[in-house]
Amino acid sequence: MNKPSTSHLRTAGQRRAGLLLHPTSLPGGHGVGDLGAEAFTLLQWLSAAGLWVWQVLPLGPVDAGGSPYTSRSALAGNLALVDLRQLVVAGLLDAAAVQGGPSNGRRVDWPQVLAFKVPRVLQAAANLVGDSHHPFQDQLHAFERNEAAWLDDFALYEALRAANGDQPWWRWPAAARDRDPETLQAARDSEGFRIQVAAQFLFQKQWMALRAAAESMEIALVGDAPIYVAHDSADVWAQRPLFQLDGDGHCTAIAGVPPDAFSEVGQLWGNPLYDWPQHEAEGFSWWKMRMRRLATLVHAVRIDHFRGLAAYWKVPADAEDARGGHWQQGPGAPLLQALASVGIELWAEDLGVIDDDVIALRDGAGLPGMAIMQFAWDGDPDNAYLPYQHVRHQVAYTGTHDNDTVLGWWASCNEFERHRARIYFGVDAHDLAWDFIRACLASVANCAVLPVQDVLALGSEARMNAPGETKGNWAFRLLPAELGRHHAERLRGLCGTFGRLRSRTPAPGAIADDASG
Repeated sequence: MNKPSTSHLRTAGQRRAGLLLHPTSLPGGHGVGDLGAEAFTLLQWLSAAGLWVWQVLPLGPVDAGGSPYTSRSALAGNLALVDLRQLVVAGLLDAAAVQGGPSNGRRVDWPQVLAFKVPRVLQAAANLVGDSHHPFQDQLHAFERNEAAWLDDFALYEALRAANGDQPWWRWPAAARDRDPETLQAARDSEGFRIQVAAQFLFQKQWMALRAAAESMEIALVGDAPIYVAHDSADVWAQRPLFQLDGDGHCTAIAGVPPDAFSEVGQLWGNPLYDWPQHEAEGFSWWKMRMRRLATLVHAVRIDHFRGLAAYWKVPADAEDARGGHWQQGPGAPLLQALASVGIELWAEDLGVIDDDVIALRDGAGLPGMAIMQFAWDGDPDNAYLPYQHVRHQVAYTGTHDNDTVLGWWASCNEFERHRARIYFGVDAHDLAWDFIRACLASVANCAVLPVQDVLALGSEARMNAPGETKGNWAFRLLPAELGRHHAERLRGLCGTFGRLRSRTPAPGAIADDASG
């Protein structure tokens, strides 16, 4: 059977609207949102609300605090997203094994979630490896063949990391650290390697079922590619020449951004920096592989920190904050030209210190940028984030996962900004989140994306991430029945008013009152 075309899911050139929500923020599951029934119910809600786009954050493994931007792989899937209930149905786990676990509330307790879910997914993977007659076996072998370009290195990294006390790779014995062929083959022959392959297969199988459901409803999934990868990651271990490292694998400089609206001392991210001349010498093959991998999961990709492709902030490896960094030239147009050959739609996260070089790079590649309405109220009539300054080839947002919610922003902004917003909207701000939503949907920008927290008119307690803060992020979750029919009806009406509604979108009555699980 031929795979149906997904060209109709491209967001460029059409008036569309969508929701920003990471799957971990869904209700249900075992202390965290996952790829279970609640994710499919959300698709029904999106369709009923007239929304065409579901934008998610990165889907890779998270760190101990739940950040998907500090991942052990830019290519693997997050095992915490695997729905354990489906593994019971598949005969890979006993029902008793998934009883209990972390409580389901407003916030994710990441240490508890990771300690509960990941070992159970790995046990299910071990059970699959040990059952040569399981119905999934043929699919597992096909997955291993098709995804070998990244999967082999990731499974080797995970197996060796476990064998070396979960130490970062630069602290492993030299043979493992430096990828001695005999050491790699021994790891490849180990049960741990096979289990890691099977665990990634279980993630992929569940995600692809969700993708197929989204496509059947003509909903585009928009993923996210963090520009940098973690130092302790399969990517850096397997591709050391592509990064600015010394002979022992330590960073010679690290990534960050200069002082900006989010932080007076800048942000010190700590990621290793790319050796861009080496990437270009190899035809940007790693980046093309990365985009091909993402193209199997999503329909479009937002390149996080796009401005780093024009010039990036290089900080000494021993710096205490980012103020001592300096700008270095990035890969520019040659990288984007190489990625164009992959064929996936790209968005540019063009926030931060944006200059003419960044704009020229974005526009030269034909990528839509972002317009964040919370940044519009400084009194400058030429402020590019004011709705009347938006352009068609752009994505308008009330805010992103790095912003406070609209109501949280309103509570903390100064009176001048409040005054400017009141004048602009011509209202008394009694329904401020929806004033922002209405203006966002009315924007000339072809695509408008709304964080779920603003649809629910939640305050700062629902913020997803505060850049520069090391604790309390990535934990927001929807409560059961919180996102319901009345929200869908209201959005559907506005999408119809502002030309963003699909003719084939089902009426709100097609979903249950509890559309969020």
